[in-house]
Amino acid sequence: MRRITMSNVIHTQGCCSTQTSPFITKTVKNDKLPVAIIGAGPVGLAAAAHLASRGESFILLEAGSQVGANILTWGHIRLFSPWRYNVDKAAKSLLEQNNWTYPDSEKLPTGKELVEQYLKPLANLPEIQPYIQLQTKVLSVGKKDIDKIKTLNRENVPFVIYTESNGTYKIFEARAVIDATGTWGNPNPANSSGVWLKEEKSLHEQIFYGIPDVLGNEEKRYGNKRVAVVGGGHSAINTLLDLAELTKRYPETEIYWIMRKQLVEDAYGGEEKDALAARGELGSRIHRLVDRQKVKVITSFRIQEVRKSQKGMEITGIKNGEDSILKGIEEVIVNTGSRPNLSILSEVRVSMDPAVESVEALAPLIDPNIHSCGTVRPHREKELRQPDKDFYIVGAKSYGRAPTFLMATGYEQVRSVVAYLCGDLESAEKVELDLPETGVCSVSFNKKTVCCDDSCSCN
Repeated sequence: MRRITMSNVIHTQGCCSTQTSPFITKTVKNDKLPVAIIGAGPVGLAAAAHLASRGESFILLEAGSQVGANILTWGHIRLFSPWRYNVDKAAKSLLEQNNWTYPDSEKLPTGKELVEQYLKPLANLPEIQPYIQLQTKVLSVGKKDIDKIKTLNRENVPFVIYTESNGTYKIFEARAVIDATGTWGNPNPANSSGVWLKEEKSLHEQIFYGIPDVLGNEEKRYGNKRVAVVGGGHSAINTLLDLAELTKRYPETEIYWIMRKQLVEDAYGGEEKDALAARGELGSRIHRLVDRQKVKVITSFRIQEVRKSQKGMEITGIKNGEDSILKGIEEVIVNTGSRPNLSILSEVRVSMDPAVESVEALAPLIDPNIHSCGTVRPHREKELRQPDKDFYIVGAKSYGRAPTFLMATGYEQVRSVVAYLCGDLESAEKVELDLPETGVCSVSFNKKTVCCDDSCSCN
């Protein structure tokens, strides 16, 4: 396994074309090592922009074949928040220095537009592009030559990041690590207990986790089928609205809505009383569809098992306290949120809330039983600290299972974290988050599906 460090990279704006290669093989002092960022989504790239702006060396590791790879899996989805909340300030400054044209600040971009018009141009900047490693999957993060249980001299040794790229294994060394890997690729199951069962896993060709492109590439998959949508949040409603639109082209499509909520009315939200008119319209639209019996509601239903049958799938569960079976389902779409994958952090000392699976200090601020998108208090580097000094979990992953993460919150997180890592304690202590008081959550707007920032899990 090849060990890779970065010792002689001086990261200054405008001179990157003459910099030496970031990859060398000799051991160096910690203060000469880079900051490692894991994940090249909006928050990871924002961290890179802040480090570049401060002249700090970094390496950005991305498992996908391009930046924003996870976002492109929901590229057809339109965000609820306009461009002005989706562009990081440091990234904007770097882009404008390179003649970038800022999109209409009030327009709602799709996921694809976010990648094509913002993330790709940002990643291609000379201050950032040389330090991105694509198709590089992180296998594990630890401390050099000591395991999790060892305390002596722990703060003085670098982090080591074990990776695999096209069959080649490499080790990167870093003075600090920013984990911005998100939660999008790690969905919750349909099972109401949150447990992945063998039967559900075996039906991966008939169960989709997320918001499929029902009106585009996937229309033939769902057209004229009996489709069950699982979940009671905005993602599920967006999926249902698209399926209802699909029935205009495929009139034999049958739509079932399965949720744990006791009353379907609980899913409608404030409707016309909602402080965010578009979000209220989302609830009103699904309300009308249910009233017109375009969607068959099954509630309160707690799924125990999804299994294959002669006529498709059977969904067994408990409905209002009694055993129940929904038969003949041909496709299932699961919109039950997501959870963080912590497996790569088994050798790092981290402190996570046992319920929310968020960074522990954030849990009281983001508990989904208490907070909505508009009531999460802004936070700084201090709340994101982990027992292993200079290791940070940011972005959607820092929120764990809570669905209230906002992209702008992630930008504020990395601004503060980078300031701290660069010794600018005054800036790290400040809160510079700029959001409307009502917050920004997911909604379907003008019949186009919409998602909550880069996590797509604002349920």
